[in-house]
Parts: sequence; C-alpha cells; structure tokens
Amino acid sequence: MYGNEIKDGKKEQRFTCTYFQHQEPNFSGATSRRVSMELADRAVGLLLTLTSLSIFTYYTFWVIILPLVDSDHFVHKYFLPQEYAILIPVYAAVALICFLSVFIGYVMLKSKKKA
Repeated sequence: MYGNEIKDGKKEQRFTCTYFQHQEPNFSGATSRRVSMELADRAVGLLLTLTSLSIFTYYTFWVIILPLVDSDHFVHKYFLPQEYAILIPVYAAVALICFLSVFIGYVMLKSKKKA
C-alpha cells in the first residue's frame, strides 16, 4: 500500500509491504469448512494410498514370488493364472490411452467452438 505522510511540513511517500504481515486467524464457519475438507482430502488420500499399496503388493507377489512356489501349494488358489499378469496391465494401459485421447479430443473441440 502506498501512503502519504506529512512530516515536518514535507510530504513523504511511504511503501508498506502487506505480503509478509501476519494475518489474524479467521474463526468463522469458512475455516471449519476448510478444516473438514482438509480432513476429507486426507481420508481420500489415505484410502487411495492403501488401495494402491495393496494392489502393488498383490501384483508383486503374484508375478515375482508365486512362480517360485510349487504349483500344488494352496496359495495358488488365491491368484489368477499367470497369463493374466500381463493381459490385465496391457488392457488397462490401452483403456487409459483411449480415455485420454477421447478427453483431449473433447477438450480441443470444445475450446475450438468457444473461439
């Protein structure tokens, strides 16, 4: 902010930087909503992290450790056949690329109509 001060009969300009000044906390309802949203975001993040870690652990055990275990062991009944270890990620990658292509095409067409 710029402020004009008169000191000893002379007009003096002063610059005050408000960027680094401390702001008082806001204890209104907006703050409580923001805190609850932060907690919801953390819960979703924790859920996504746990899900991805469990999928990674399952897939790693399925692809790396299971071939070393005897084929008549009981643990084999909890896993799909080995060829699915390649097919599922390939189909997921193709579906992701198709989805991204359609999404980018849709955004490009929509932005072209606005201009």
